[in-house]
Amino acid sequence: MNTVQPGSLRRSLTLGFLLLLSALVISSLLLPDLRQRLLTQLTELVATKGATPPQSADKHDHGEATHNEPAGPIDSVDLSASAMKNLGLDSQTLLTIGRTTFFRSVTIPAVVVERPGRTRLHISAPLTGVVTQIHVLPGEAVVPGTVLFEIRLTHEELVTAQTQFLQTLGELEVEAREIARLEAVAETGALSARTLLERRYARDRLQALLRAQAEALRLHGLTDEQVDGIATERRLLRSLQVVAPSLQDHSHGSPQTIEDKPSVDQQVLVLEHLEVDKGQAVEAGTPLGTLTCPEDLLIEGHAFAEDRALLSQAAEAGWSPAAIFPGRSNEERLGELQIQRIGLEVDPVTRILPFYLELANPRVRDELNSAGQRIVEWKYLQGERLELLVPAEKWTDQIVLPAAAVVRDGTEWLVFRRNGRLFERVAVHVLHADNRDVVIADDGCLFPGDVVAGRSAAQLLMALRGQTAPVDPHAGHTH
Repeated sequence: MNTVQPGSLRRSLTLGFLLLLSALVISSLLLPDLRQRLLTQLTELVATKGATPPQSADKHDHGEATHNEPAGPIDSVDLSASAMKNLGLDSQTLLTIGRTTFFRSVTIPAVVVERPGRTRLHISAPLTGVVTQIHVLPGEAVVPGTVLFEIRLTHEELVTAQTQFLQTLGELEVEAREIARLEAVAETGALSARTLLERRYARDRLQALLRAQAEALRLHGLTDEQVDGIATERRLLRSLQVVAPSLQDHSHGSPQTIEDKPSVDQQVLVLEHLEVDKGQAVEAGTPLGTLTCPEDLLIEGHAFAEDRALLSQAAEAGWSPAAIFPGRSNEERLGELQIQRIGLEVDPVTRILPFYLELANPRVRDELNSAGQRIVEWKYLQGERLELLVPAEKWTDQIVLPAAAVVRDGTEWLVFRRNGRLFERVAVHVLHADNRDVVIADDGCLFPGDVVAGRSAAQLLMALRGQTAPVDPHAGHTH
């Protein structure tokens, strides 16, 4: 067993005491200087707070220009060919500035209506009979004189009238032969002149009766050709052809068949409704169908009583209202209209004062379908709603642009003038603006001959703002 010697223990204790004393002396000398250096660095850090710390060139070298360098004002947009196509800017929408006459207008709702007594024709059975043939179907187009229906006549009165007409014809022929015989006898002196004169009077009475009976047949609905056919063939008319009438004179011309090649300029009627079936018995006056001719329609405006002076002023001055069809592509605008008449009374329920304008309705389709039926369609439809721009005030020598060519930016109205590929921002003074047109003051901002964007001004302003917006200097960088 080992034991610690007393002398060795004393040496160890003495050495430990000396080391501890040395450590205390060194710390008393070094700690004040360390505290001073820490205080100095802290003071410098507070003084330089907010300054941009130095950055190493290998990670943050952005060139010589600084991020806070201000950019100059940008007043134009550079558009490529594809960008112009996207904005719809072409030869039709790039407008040349010029002076024109502008009418400040009042918008009035309207509707397309038929022309009373002209657009719609009702076809009725002229005599009692049975429908044996229907030559036209609903939706099919025909021309005046086309055979629509065939009716086998069962009317006793017509049969009697035809019989009496044939009897009179026979008696007239007998009387004519007798007169010829008596004239030969009278030349020999064997017959008195009075007898021959009486026979001639009887012939004249038969001729007058025959003319009256022929007119009676026409009143029953027979045409001149049919009456002449009865007289020529000496046969009763067993069937009656109902033909399409003319809108002008309502006369019955020569019947035509559906296969007859129609003229392009000829008036066209469309069978809108068919009221009978084949084999149906009809009385005189029974509706057979309805024909329509929508080539000439009317526009019925719905104004108020307070607008009467405005309408009268436009009609007297010859100012042409414009018609806007909102449901059509690009809001089709139809001009050169004239107010034909103004209503004589205000509707007591709706308080509307109607007024009317003529509307020519062009054909948009005219062809034969697979069944051989002629199908015709017109541009405007009855009942179609629209808006009328009735002129209220006339301004001459004005610069007028579409509403889409002008855009508002804060307190300014702007248009974009073309200069090569650039579209320059031009501030203008607006005298009048509505949802379709804008009148610009002729104050030197724009000159006749300048070319401006006739649409998409709002998109051009957005593109201009995008060019002048500030850019984040650290955009796209990850720190």
